[in-house]
Amino acid sequence: MAWLCCLPRDLFKDVSYSTVVESAEGELLGARIAADEQWRFPPADTVPARYAAALIQFEDRAFRWHPGVNPAALVRAAVANLRAGHVVSGGSTLTMQVIRLSRQKERTLWQKTIEAVQATRLELRYSKKQILALYAAHAPYGGNVVGLEAAAWRYFGRPAAELSWAEAATLAILPNAPGTLHLSRGREQLLAKRNRLLERLLEHGDIDRDTYEAALEEPLPGAPLPLPALAPHYVNRCPAGQRTRTSLRVGLQKAVSEAVDRRSGDLAAEGVADMAAVVIDNASGAVVAYIGNACMDRERPGMQVDVAASARSTGSILKPFLYAAALEEGVILPRTLLPDIPMNLGGFAPQNFDRQFYGAVPAHEALARSLNIPAVYLLRAYGVPKFHALLKEAGLSTLTEAPEHYGLSLILGGAEARLDEVTAAYARMVRRYTRPFGPRYDKKEGPREDKKEGPREDNHPCLSYRATESGERISLWYTLEALKEVNRPDELDWRLIRSVRKAAWKTGTSYGFRDAWAVGMTPAYTIGVWAGNAQGQGVPGLTGARAAGPVMFDILNLLPEDTQWFEMPGLAGHDGAQTGHDGGVTPGPDRGAAWVAVCKQSGMLAGPECPENEEVLIPAAGLETAPCPYHKNGEFVLPPAMEWYYKPHHPEYTGARKTRQERAVEFIYPASGSTLTLPRQLNGQVEGVVFRAAHHRSDATLWWHLDNEYIGETRFLHERKLAPAPGKHTLTVVDGEGNTAFVRFTVAE
Repeated sequence: MAWLCCLPRDLFKDVSYSTVVESAEGELLGARIAADEQWRFPPADTVPARYAAALIQFEDRAFRWHPGVNPAALVRAAVANLRAGHVVSGGSTLTMQVIRLSRQKERTLWQKTIEAVQATRLELRYSKKQILALYAAHAPYGGNVVGLEAAAWRYFGRPAAELSWAEAATLAILPNAPGTLHLSRGREQLLAKRNRLLERLLEHGDIDRDTYEAALEEPLPGAPLPLPALAPHYVNRCPAGQRTRTSLRVGLQKAVSEAVDRRSGDLAAEGVADMAAVVIDNASGAVVAYIGNACMDRERPGMQVDVAASARSTGSILKPFLYAAALEEGVILPRTLLPDIPMNLGGFAPQNFDRQFYGAVPAHEALARSLNIPAVYLLRAYGVPKFHALLKEAGLSTLTEAPEHYGLSLILGGAEARLDEVTAAYARMVRRYTRPFGPRYDKKEGPREDKKEGPREDNHPCLSYRATESGERISLWYTLEALKEVNRPDELDWRLIRSVRKAAWKTGTSYGFRDAWAVGMTPAYTIGVWAGNAQGQGVPGLTGARAAGPVMFDILNLLPEDTQWFEMPGLAGHDGAQTGHDGGVTPGPDRGAAWVAVCKQSGMLAGPECPENEEVLIPAAGLETAPCPYHKNGEFVLPPAMEWYYKPHHPEYTGARKTRQERAVEFIYPASGSTLTLPRQLNGQVEGVVFRAAHHRSDATLWWHLDNEYIGETRFLHERKLAPAPGKHTLTVVDGEGNTAFVRFTVAE
């Protein structure tokens, strides 16, 4: 019983190991030294055949058959030691050496006796192959190198499985006396021992004469080599002291790293020091390339920061998630006109990047052009709390504050996000589009697995056909299509040049030009890129399109080309979403969606006075949206404020005269509820603020009243420069037909 219990359950319980990170193919991407400052890789299950043969021939030729102790070897060692007058041979077997390595006790006769006893017990617990693996993982190889795998990389720059016979023989010898047989000293003695071992391998039949002679010509290695550092920041994220097989593809990792380093090197001259990139396989969601920061050989502050996993201001990079969610839930239709006019909500006055207003912009175009004001209007309609919850569900862990903390600025960079999480969220968007769908579902009736497939009857005036699948997929398809139209940094048109790769992509630029984002999607891959400075300083002109976009397309060109694009759902049996159909429609693949008549000009459900309509496939929730309000008597007429900014960009727009019952006049600036700060001249004198209104009639006269006091009139151009006293005010305008508009605002102290 004492013999059965003499061996600890875990021989190397207190031993610390290096962090070892491998690619999907099993190649070493990088490693970190163990806690005790030793390069000691976690044990492997097997030992390469060449090393095993060399080790057995050098250390323990009877290893395959002895029970842990070789009495003949012990006798030979004792005789040799007596003749020499000192210890020249230990007679230990490889099994006994494993015990000694695990115990780390002083080498005395008593300790050797304990080792012999425990070695016989070890032979009962493990196979010969496992014992060899334990020895190879814990044997010393000189300096702070422990274990075969660490030694193979440090001395030869490749895994142990790829060692030549000469290299395997060298490493078989080193643990015998690592203090005296060292690669930096005693090289002649080491070379002689290696060659004698090669001769023994030849005599034993492990190698042939040609292999032996070639091995003799191989030189000994020089100074220890640095370990690979193909994904240094990703290595830091992996569990310490373990061997981790990642999803990174070594060839792609190298190529992406080179592309990012090249572009980052160019931007460094402009003060943009850092760049990160993440590539995800959409089908699995696995990260296949990860550059936490570029140009690790370029010394600079912040170079060690893993910016791919750092929280950075999002800019406009989250807009596609809002567009898709608003479509799916019926807040808008794909091309619904969104306002693009000045707004001021409690001091929050967003601006488009180009500082212009366009009056009204179709939702899909607003997304493709990344207009800020329509996005804010859309978020206000969708709801900040819902969007906040949606982003957290999408995997953004950085939204730690309550929704009201971010407010409407959430869509314009008021929150922070990590590149790796944003890229993963985009990849999930593609994966949700391509995934197979489950049973039909009806909100009122529940799952419809047993119900008859086919078009459903519906009395909605715009409905021509209800499809049979998810409205989510429809909304995602429109989102991807809109993002496909984003202008490319190379100004190439994928429609005209067949070799140009298609991608649905989005950029983002944070306030102060601190963060530049670009995320691109194909059916197979999602690519995320960030550029900026890890320490946070802004750089004038740093934008997503200019700094991150080109790198994203460089990476896109490194990936296998997708042979197919995102196919529009719901087309089965339909003869065209844009040209109408004959009514005999076969159920398509999408549930919760419907073909409806939509006004071509407003993008909203067609009203009775809309002159030109088209059939559009929309999520079923869109049936609850309002019909087009802009057509009266066959004319397309926008509200005055929208019209004011819409006209200069649309010379074809004519408008029409409004009746008294309809809104004919609106304030353009300020928005109702605004808080205004009056500017001051250098001498301290208060300057006025220009208030603007718009009327549908170009020749209309407006009479202005501030707090019920008449202050003047305007005609043609309706602007008044005023300097009200601090406090709350109401400004009212009236036209000759009695149409009025008013705005309430506060002037700050």
